[in-house]
Amino acid sequence: MFYVPLHLKPLVVKVGARVRRFKVGDEVYARPDKDRIGTFAEYIAMNESDVALKPATLSMEEAACIPLVGLTAWQALVEKASLKKGQKVFIQAGSGGVGSFAIQLAKHLGATVATTASGANIEMVRRLGADIVVDYKKDNFEDVLRDYDVVLNSQDAATLEKSLRVLKPGGKLISISGPPDPDLARELGLPWFVKLAMTLLSAGVRRKASKLGVGYAFLFMRAGKQLGEIARLIDGGHIAPVIDRIFPFEETNAALDYVEAGKAKGKVVIKVR
Repeated sequence: MFYVPLHLKPLVVKVGARVRRFKVGDEVYARPDKDRIGTFAEYIAMNESDVALKPATLSMEEAACIPLVGLTAWQALVEKASLKKGQKVFIQAGSGGVGSFAIQLAKHLGATVATTASGANIEMVRRLGADIVVDYKKDNFEDVLRDYDVVLNSQDAATLEKSLRVLKPGGKLISISGPPDPDLARELGLPWFVKLAMTLLSAGVRRKASKLGVGYAFLFMRAGKQLGEIARLIDGGHIAPVIDRIFPFEETNAALDYVEAGKAKGKVVIKVR
């Protein structure tokens, strides 16, 4: 274990006897494991496997916006979907935090990328790498998109059901907004009654996916070593952070209200000091 202060710069201030990858003074970025998640903490103790050196080309504020969305996109597209060069992927809400990162990652992997955005954000998502942009205020994506290999779903149940229909046979839908499936219970080692609940919650969508000949999987993002790979992509110029606004700590409530309004482009950062 080692300790990182979050009130000034995320620097390692203390390391345990078995830590080998970091030393005191290292600039790092991280996503705490599910059992260690906190909110606006000044210090946190973490396992070294959940931490990586901060991308050298980013400021602290820029690096702060990467772990959550970066790990989500990586685990969805690389690990769950096994997205490959030449495939087609539909990433919902392209101007949002996960969407703006996932578009860039998918383009780096060589995929053709479709997304949804409002008219005001179309040029933004095109700059990120989107090949096809559906203005959701004017058109229904299910009328435009066909034969996709992968869908990254981050919206509601109705959107999820429509998204199943844009996949080609054998395609995969990865959802980060639910419903959870039995595989999640197995991955987390949850008791049988929780697994049963998840089985029932996702029964409908899994049945619909099966009838269409496509796959459904739920992603619960976890802390992981992929942050090192993500840092190399960023420092290599393949992916850039997208920050809407940076709020001072004193305006935390305003920042939360701004995020809740659902109009942020990319990520919102709170600067503690």
